[in-house]
Amino acid sequence: MDPVVHFEMPYEDRDRMVQFYESAFGWKAQKLGPEMGNYVIVTTANADVKPDAPRGSIDGGFWEKRADWPAQVPAIVIGVGDIRGTMEKILRAGGKILGDPMQIPGVGEYVSFLDTEGNRASLLQPSM
Repeated sequence: MDPVVHFEMPYEDRDRMVQFYESAFGWKAQKLGPEMGNYVIVTTANADVKPDAPRGSIDGGFWEKRADWPAQVPAIVIGVGDIRGTMEKILRAGGKILGDPMQIPGVGEYVSFLDTEGNRASLLQPSM
């Protein structure tokens, strides 16, 4: 079974979004630079749950909204051992892959998809 390992949501105003989640929930934000698409990583608990843990919390991230990207809505990230094999399973099950996998330095390979209901979610194959 492949676990949910991360969540993602879009933002329009990065500073406003960071201020909101830090103030409302006590989350810790790490703002990345333009080389990482101005992504913001958020820590939601004192200790992140490992992919093989049965229960617990997960951390997440926020990306800047862009007019040329599809399905800019909150989404989950599913950890997988074989991203290309899972992409094939998604296609066979009736889903749609959104682009090619991208390498996130120090993290792993990542790609988004739409399920049969039009929900956007993503896959992450962690670096070994």
